[in-house]
Amino acid sequence: MAVDSRNLIERVADHYRAEISSGRLKSGDTLPPEQDIADQHEVSRGTVRQALAILTNEGLLTSGRGRGRQVRSYDLLVWEPGTFEHKDQRGDQPGTHRDAWRADVAEQGREGSQEVEPGFAQAPDVVAERLGIEPKAAVAVRRRVRLVDGTPYQLADSYYPRDIAEGTPILEPGDVTIPGGLMTAVGHEQVRYRDELRARMPTKDEASRLNLMAGTPVTQHVRTGFDKEGRAVRVIITIVPGDRHVIVYDVSATS
Repeated sequence: MAVDSRNLIERVADHYRAEISSGRLKSGDTLPPEQDIADQHEVSRGTVRQALAILTNEGLLTSGRGRGRQVRSYDLLVWEPGTFEHKDQRGDQPGTHRDAWRADVAEQGREGSQEVEPGFAQAPDVVAERLGIEPKAAVAVRRRVRLVDGTPYQLADSYYPRDIAEGTPILEPGDVTIPGGLMTAVGHEQVRYRDELRARMPTKDEASRLNLMAGTPVTQHVRTGFDKEGRAVRVIITIVPGDRHVIVYDVSATS
Protein backbone atom coordinates (compact mmCIF):
# COMPACT_ATOMS: atom_id res chain seq x y z
CA MET A 1 0.00 0.00 0.00
CA ALA A 2 1.34 3.42 -0.96
CA VAL A 3 2.13 5.75 1.92
CA ASP A 4 0.38 9.11 1.84
CA SER A 5 3.13 11.71 1.42
CA ARG A 6 1.14 14.12 3.59
CA ASN A 7 1.46 11.72 6.52
CA LEU A 8 5.22 11.54 6.04
CA ILE A 9 5.49 15.32 5.92
CA GLU A 10 3.47 15.68 9.12
CA ARG A 11 5.48 12.95 10.83
CA VAL A 12 8.71 14.85 10.27
CA ALA A 13 7.11 18.17 11.21
CA ASP A 14 5.61 16.68 14.38
CA HIS A 15 9.02 15.30 15.39
CA TYR A 16 10.68 18.71 15.29
CA ARG A 17 7.71 20.48 16.90
CA ALA A 18 8.11 18.10 19.83
CA GLU A 19 11.89 18.65 19.94
CA ILE A 20 11.37 22.41 20.09
CA SER A 21 8.47 22.43 22.57
CA SER A 22 10.32 20.08 24.93
CA GLY A 23 13.42 22.27 24.90
CA ARG A 24 15.67 19.57 23.47
CA LEU A 25 16.14 21.97 20.58
CA LYS A 26 16.69 25.48 21.89
CA SER A 27 16.61 28.92 20.35
CA GLY A 28 19.53 29.31 17.97
CA ASP A 29 20.20 25.57 17.59
CA THR A 30 20.86 24.50 14.00
CA LEU A 31 18.96 21.55 12.55
CA PRO A 32 20.87 18.75 10.80
CA PRO A 33 21.25 18.98 7.01
CA GLU A 34 18.14 18.00 5.03
CA GLN A 35 19.74 14.81 3.75
CA ASP A 36 20.62 13.68 7.30
CA ILE A 37 17.02 14.26 8.38
CA ALA A 38 15.77 12.35 5.34
CA ASP A 39 18.02 9.40 6.16
CA GLN A 40 16.98 9.42 9.83
CA HIS A 41 13.26 9.37 9.03
CA GLU A 42 13.57 7.22 5.89
CA VAL A 43 11.86 9.77 3.68
CA SER A 44 12.84 11.76 0.62
CA ARG A 45 14.66 15.05 0.84
CA GLY A 46 11.64 16.70 -0.79
CA THR A 47 9.46 15.47 2.07
CA VAL A 48 11.89 16.96 4.59
CA ARG A 49 11.93 20.26 2.74
CA GLN A 50 8.12 20.47 2.86
CA ALA A 51 8.02 19.55 6.55
CA LEU A 52 10.57 22.21 7.44
CA ALA A 53 8.72 24.76 5.32
CA ILE A 54 5.61 24.14 7.44
CA LEU A 55 7.59 24.78 10.62
CA THR A 56 9.12 27.89 9.09
CA ASN A 57 5.65 29.24 8.26
CA GLU A 58 4.61 28.53 11.85
CA GLY A 59 7.50 30.73 13.00
CA LEU A 60 9.44 27.89 14.66
CA LEU A 61 12.40 27.88 12.28
CA THR A 62 14.39 30.41 10.30
CA SER A 63 14.17 30.31 6.53
CA GLY A 64 17.40 28.40 6.07
CA ARG A 65 19.62 31.03 4.51
CA GLY A 66 23.28 31.13 5.47
CA ARG A 67 24.08 28.57 8.17
CA GLY A 68 20.91 26.52 7.63
CA ARG A 69 17.61 26.37 9.41
CA GLN A 70 17.75 27.27 13.07
CA VAL A 71 15.25 27.22 15.91
CA ARG A 72 13.72 30.65 16.08
CA SER A 73 12.30 32.38 19.13
CA TYR A 74 12.33 35.70 20.95
CA ASP A 75 12.42 36.62 24.61
CA LEU A 76 8.81 37.67 25.10
CA LEU A 77 8.08 41.24 26.14
CA VAL A 78 5.15 41.80 28.50
CA TRP A 79 3.13 44.72 27.16
CA GLU A 80 0.32 46.12 29.32
CA PRO A 81 -1.81 48.59 27.32
CA GLY A 82 -4.14 49.04 30.31
CA THR A 83 -1.43 50.75 32.37
CA PHE A 84 0.76 52.03 29.52
CA GLU A 85 0.49 55.84 29.53
CA HIS A 86 -1.76 55.77 32.61
CA LYS A 87 -1.37 59.08 34.43
CA ASP A 88 -0.67 57.53 37.84
CA GLN A 89 1.45 54.60 36.60
CA ARG A 90 3.72 56.16 33.96
CA GLY A 91 7.38 55.26 34.25
CA ASP A 92 8.69 58.37 32.46
CA GLN A 93 9.64 60.24 35.60
CA PRO A 94 12.01 63.25 35.65
CA GLY A 95 15.65 62.24 35.34
CA THR A 96 15.01 58.86 33.67
CA HIS A 97 15.40 60.16 30.10
CA ARG A 98 12.92 57.50 29.01
CA ASP A 99 9.39 57.79 27.67
CA ALA A 100 6.60 55.58 29.01
CA TRP A 101 7.35 52.70 26.65
CA ARG A 102 11.11 52.64 27.24
CA ALA A 103 10.50 52.82 30.99
CA ASP A 104 8.25 49.75 30.82
CA VAL A 105 10.93 47.87 28.85
CA ALA A 106 13.61 48.87 31.37
CA GLU A 107 11.49 47.50 34.23
CA GLN A 108 11.80 44.08 32.57
CA GLY A 109 15.59 44.34 32.60
CA ARG A 110 15.90 45.06 28.92
CA GLU A 111 17.02 47.98 26.78
CA GLY A 112 14.47 49.84 24.69
CA SER A 113 15.21 52.29 21.91
CA GLN A 114 13.22 53.99 19.17
CA GLU A 115 13.78 55.17 15.63
CA VAL A 116 11.48 58.17 15.21
CA GLU A 117 10.48 60.03 12.05
CA PRO A 118 8.15 63.04 12.48
CA GLY A 119 6.34 64.84 9.65
CA PHE A 120 3.01 65.40 7.94
CA ALA A 121 0.86 62.94 6.02
CA GLN A 122 -2.64 62.39 4.73
CA ALA A 123 -4.77 60.84 7.44
CA PRO A 124 -5.54 57.16 6.80
CA ASP A 125 -9.26 56.41 6.94
CA VAL A 126 -9.01 54.78 10.37
CA VAL A 127 -7.28 57.90 11.74
CA ALA A 128 -9.58 60.45 10.06
CA GLU A 129 -12.64 58.68 11.42
CA ARG A 130 -11.35 58.63 14.98
CA LEU A 131 -10.07 62.21 14.94
CA GLY A 132 -13.33 63.42 13.39
CA ILE A 133 -11.63 65.07 10.40
CA GLU A 134 -12.06 64.88 6.64
CA PRO A 135 -10.61 61.79 4.94
CA LYS A 136 -7.07 62.39 3.64
CA ALA A 137 -6.79 65.65 5.62
CA ALA A 138 -3.26 66.65 6.59
CA VAL A 139 -2.19 65.44 10.03
CA ALA A 140 1.07 65.40 11.94
CA VAL A 141 2.60 61.98 12.50
CA ARG A 142 5.42 60.50 14.53
CA ARG A 143 6.40 57.16 13.03
CA ARG A 144 8.35 54.88 15.35
CA VAL A 145 10.16 51.58 15.15
CA ARG A 146 10.50 50.37 18.72
CA LEU A 147 13.44 48.09 19.43
CA VAL A 148 14.19 45.84 22.37
CA ASP A 149 17.84 44.89 22.81
CA GLY A 150 18.40 46.06 19.24
CA THR A 151 15.62 43.93 17.66
CA PRO A 152 12.46 45.51 16.16
CA TYR A 153 9.54 44.69 18.44
CA GLN A 154 6.80 47.19 17.52
CA LEU A 155 5.75 49.78 15.00
CA ALA A 156 3.96 52.72 16.63
CA ASP A 157 2.64 55.62 14.54
CA SER A 158 1.03 58.53 16.41
CA TYR A 159 -1.26 60.91 14.49
CA TYR A 160 -2.27 64.40 15.68
CA PRO A 161 -4.55 67.16 14.33
CA ARG A 162 -2.36 69.66 12.56
CA ASP A 163 -3.49 72.63 14.66
CA ILE A 164 -2.38 70.85 17.83
CA ALA A 165 1.00 69.69 16.55
CA GLU A 166 2.41 72.67 14.65
CA GLY A 167 5.11 74.57 16.53
CA THR A 168 5.35 71.97 19.32
CA PRO A 169 7.79 69.21 20.35
CA ILE A 170 5.49 66.74 18.54
CA LEU A 171 7.36 67.60 15.35
CA GLU A 172 10.83 67.54 16.82
CA PRO A 173 13.10 64.84 15.36
CA GLY A 174 14.43 61.94 17.37
CA ASP A 175 13.24 60.31 20.55
CA VAL A 176 11.64 63.18 22.49
CA THR A 177 11.17 62.29 26.16
CA ILE A 178 9.05 64.61 28.30
CA PRO A 179 7.84 63.36 31.69
CA GLY A 180 4.06 63.09 31.58
CA GLY A 181 4.05 62.74 27.81
CA LEU A 182 3.95 65.00 24.76
CA MET A 183 0.23 65.69 24.90
CA THR A 184 0.39 67.07 28.42
CA ALA A 185 3.34 69.22 27.40
CA VAL A 186 1.41 70.79 24.50
CA GLY A 187 -1.67 71.54 26.61
CA HIS A 188 -3.90 68.62 25.58
CA GLU A 189 -3.59 66.14 28.41
CA GLN A 190 -5.37 62.93 27.53
CA VAL A 191 -7.93 62.02 30.17
CA ARG A 192 -9.57 59.07 28.40
CA TYR A 193 -8.50 56.38 25.97
CA ARG A 194 -10.45 54.12 23.66
CA ASP A 195 -8.57 50.97 22.68
CA GLU A 196 -9.33 48.65 19.77
CA LEU A 197 -7.51 45.35 19.17
CA ARG A 198 -7.48 43.36 15.96
CA ALA A 199 -5.48 40.24 15.14
CA ARG A 200 -4.42 39.96 11.50
CA MET A 201 -1.59 39.09 9.17
CA PRO A 202 0.98 41.84 8.56
CA THR A 203 1.25 43.91 5.42
CA LYS A 204 4.35 43.46 3.27
CA ASP A 205 5.79 46.72 4.61
CA GLU A 206 5.14 45.75 8.24
CA ALA A 207 6.71 42.33 7.75
CA SER A 208 9.80 43.94 6.23
CA ARG A 209 10.22 46.63 8.90
CA LEU A 210 9.76 44.15 11.74
CA ASN A 211 11.78 41.36 10.07
CA LEU A 212 8.86 38.94 10.44
CA MET A 213 9.05 35.34 9.30
CA ALA A 214 6.33 34.08 6.98
CA GLY A 215 3.15 33.14 8.83
CA THR A 216 3.74 35.43 11.84
CA PRO A 217 0.52 37.23 12.85
CA VAL A 218 0.35 40.66 14.44
CA THR A 219 -2.04 42.46 16.74
CA GLN A 220 -3.08 45.95 15.67
CA HIS A 221 -3.73 48.15 18.70
CA VAL A 222 -5.49 51.43 17.93
CA ARG A 223 -5.67 53.91 20.81
CA THR A 224 -7.65 57.14 20.53
CA GLY A 225 -6.87 59.73 23.19
CA PHE A 226 -9.36 62.39 24.30
CA ASP A 227 -8.64 65.60 26.20
CA LYS A 228 -10.75 67.08 29.00
CA GLU A 229 -12.92 68.87 26.42
CA GLY A 230 -13.81 65.49 24.89
CA ARG A 231 -11.85 66.16 21.72
CA ALA A 232 -9.95 63.30 20.06
CA VAL A 233 -6.39 64.66 20.05
CA ARG A 234 -4.25 61.66 19.12
CA VAL A 235 -4.52 58.27 17.47
CA ILE A 236 -1.66 55.84 17.92
CA ILE A 237 -1.57 52.65 15.87
CA THR A 238 0.76 50.03 17.31
CA ILE A 239 1.64 46.87 15.41
CA VAL A 240 2.63 44.08 17.81
CA PRO A 241 4.17 40.84 16.45
CA GLY A 242 2.63 37.73 17.99
CA ASP A 243 5.96 35.96 18.42
CA ARG A 244 7.50 38.68 20.63
CA HIS A 245 4.80 39.73 23.07
CA VAL A 246 2.47 38.76 25.85
CA ILE A 247 -0.34 41.35 25.98
CA VAL A 248 -1.71 41.75 29.50
CA TYR A 249 -4.76 43.63 30.78
CA ASP A 250 -5.33 43.90 34.53
CA VAL A 251 -9.01 44.83 34.86
CA SER A 252 -10.84 45.72 38.08
CA ALA A 253 -13.97 43.64 38.66
CA THR A 254 -15.51 46.13 41.10
CA SER A 255 -15.38 49.51 39.36
